[in-house]
Amino acid sequence: MTTPRVLAIVLAGGEGKRLMPLTADRAKPAVPFGGMYRLVDFVLSNLANGGYLKIVVLTQYKSHSLDRHISRTWRLSAMLGNYVTPVPAQQRLGPHWFAGSADALFQNFNLIHDEMPEHVIVFGADHIYRMDPRQMVQQHVESGSDVTVAAIRQPLSLADQFGVIETDPSGRRIAAFREKPTDAVGLPDAPDQVYASMGNYVFRTQAMIDAVHEDALNPSSRHDLGGNIIPMLVKEGRAEVYDFAHNAVPGSTDRDRGYWRDVGTLDAYYEAHMDLISVHPVFNLYNEHWPIYTGRDPLPPAKFVHNSGDRVGHALDSLVSPGAIISGGTAVRSVISPRTVLHSHSLVEDSVIMDGVKVGRGARIRRAIIDKNVIVPDGASIGYDLDADRKRFSVTAGGITVIGKNAVVKP
Repeated sequence: MTTPRVLAIVLAGGEGKRLMPLTADRAKPAVPFGGMYRLVDFVLSNLANGGYLKIVVLTQYKSHSLDRHISRTWRLSAMLGNYVTPVPAQQRLGPHWFAGSADALFQNFNLIHDEMPEHVIVFGADHIYRMDPRQMVQQHVESGSDVTVAAIRQPLSLADQFGVIETDPSGRRIAAFREKPTDAVGLPDAPDQVYASMGNYVFRTQAMIDAVHEDALNPSSRHDLGGNIIPMLVKEGRAEVYDFAHNAVPGSTDRDRGYWRDVGTLDAYYEAHMDLISVHPVFNLYNEHWPIYTGRDPLPPAKFVHNSGDRVGHALDSLVSPGAIISGGTAVRSVISPRTVLHSHSLVEDSVIMDGVKVGRGARIRRAIIDKNVIVPDGASIGYDLDADRKRFSVTAGGITVIGKNAVVKP
């Protein structure tokens, strides 16, 4: 069988309001993750590892750092026609921003016509997971469907939190696509589970063009892929589900196989970080057979200094990035990003500390997300008194204290 011509489109234009203040100065897919990465690196790594090297990243809100990261990090050889390129909202059809994910495709039909692919991969940019997209594309091509939708199995009791895919008795053909239903029906082979949409699609190119064009002419549409385009194609009986549980990624283990996190909220973002740091992590960054790629500045190794009395620089059950200095401080169950410094007698527990943070002598931080270049003064206390924290910072429903980029915390 000949290899089909495929263009990959990554939707990276989301505003990310629920991740404020982390998205106050950057697009959601540009939010740092895991110390050294950006959220967008995970979908791009999956596509690149799968051999799909013609990738367009559609951007919109506060896209400067995202555009810069992609341009610096994701340079591919043009000799064979490969590229990863950010494409901002160009207003090619008039003075309009993207009105939704389907409208983002509609306004960029020129990119599809330039490549003339047989199939188009459309993936989101803000999920944490490993996936071999070739396996999904193969099922899509063999089925002859107009669209294939990736889905992850979730408990029936959580159906009202997802876009739910209901299938016919075959378990493959999509019979209905419903947003957050309260009366969802379980799967034919697992009545206590439902298929939750992952926001990843493979389209037959002409079918996508026809559906998106029809949707663009409908003034009452929200112009959303999941809300409008997929239900339209479901009615025509040519939509199939791809069960993510069947995706086999090289190097995965029984513990991390099938892992997928939507980090659309601060609490979900925090929990996804906590998944990284156990002895046998739920999401394993150390899988060399399916690496997560990112740009790396020329930083020195992480350094742990001082070993006298109770002034010992060390980290336990933590990820510590290059360029970090643990100078007589302690990190426990935390993610420490590049250029961060923990000074003597400081303690960071169960926290996510981003690039360039300075934690002063004797400062204490617990269950917090600290964005880039924040200065935490000597003796400060964060995460121990949530009522006091709410007066100065953001505190999530799950009790996580969040401090925005470049803040100088007052003593």
